[in-house]
Amino acid sequence: MSEHLPQTNYLDPQVLQKLGDLELIAREVVEGLRVGTHRSQLRGFSTEFAHHRQYAPGDAIRSIDWRVYGRTERYYTKLYEAETNFDCYLLIDASASMSYASGSVSKLEYAKFLAASLAYIVLKQRDSVGLSIFDSEVRSHLPPRSTMGIILQIDQLLQGIKPTPRTSIAKQLHDIALMIKRRSFVVVISDLLSDVDDILGGLEHLRFDGHNVVVLHTLDPYELEFPFKGAWCFEGLEEEEPLTTQAERIREDYLSSFNQYLQAIREGCVASQIDYTTVDTSLPLDQVLNEFFFRRQTMLNGGKG
Repeated sequence: MSEHLPQTNYLDPQVLQKLGDLELIAREVVEGLRVGTHRSQLRGFSTEFAHHRQYAPGDAIRSIDWRVYGRTERYYTKLYEAETNFDCYLLIDASASMSYASGSVSKLEYAKFLAASLAYIVLKQRDSVGLSIFDSEVRSHLPPRSTMGIILQIDQLLQGIKPTPRTSIAKQLHDIALMIKRRSFVVVISDLLSDVDDILGGLEHLRFDGHNVVVLHTLDPYELEFPFKGAWCFEGLEEEEPLTTQAERIREDYLSSFNQYLQAIREGCVASQIDYTTVDTSLPLDQVLNEFFFRRQTMLNGGKG
């Protein structure tokens, strides 16, 4: 993308440089088009005009409709159908459990960088991206746009997140599904620490509405490996009672239960044709994204790399 990259808190230029030319593509038809594939970069008569949108910082100057400015003295940009056929919604879980961190970066902070990078990738391929943030309810909902200026709005919303306890996930996903106006590519970034049936119910609603759904199951390495030793007081982040015990006594039971939970989530996603990936927050962001895109590309090629 030729537009200058805006200054943000959650886009790391070094990470973006390592990502190269990754492209987010879908495995199914959305709105009659194969979404996420490269379309003609030609503008003007080669594409069908859709509508105007008020100019925002970061938008390309060349997209301003000067005729409209002459009539209204306001800046508006032209938006074309070729630029709007692929809508991507990033759904970020901002519940209290996402604030957990065994190291320097919490699951929530990692999710913010992950979402910002995905938003940039979508915009770079000239598609549209939006953002929804939820905990016990939907806190923010930003409809998708295809210009780099939306990165600044996404960054502002990410900065303003204040984690609160969550009672479920299904209701919030149902609510977001009702807000999405057309079939889209939906990426859920969450630790999914809730009842499995509740989680799958919310995800299945998105699939039932025809969306291409991806789950990035964001977890701390300590949750995945449980390396604790000695006496610990384990405090629930969502109002559960604290538990004081010797970590070694519960490690085997914890890992058995946690792996069963992971398996149930994974199998439920596969059964509903939802793409599922576990994200370990101890791994570099560019590694996680490159591996995620490689797996998707392999899947879309029928298992061939």
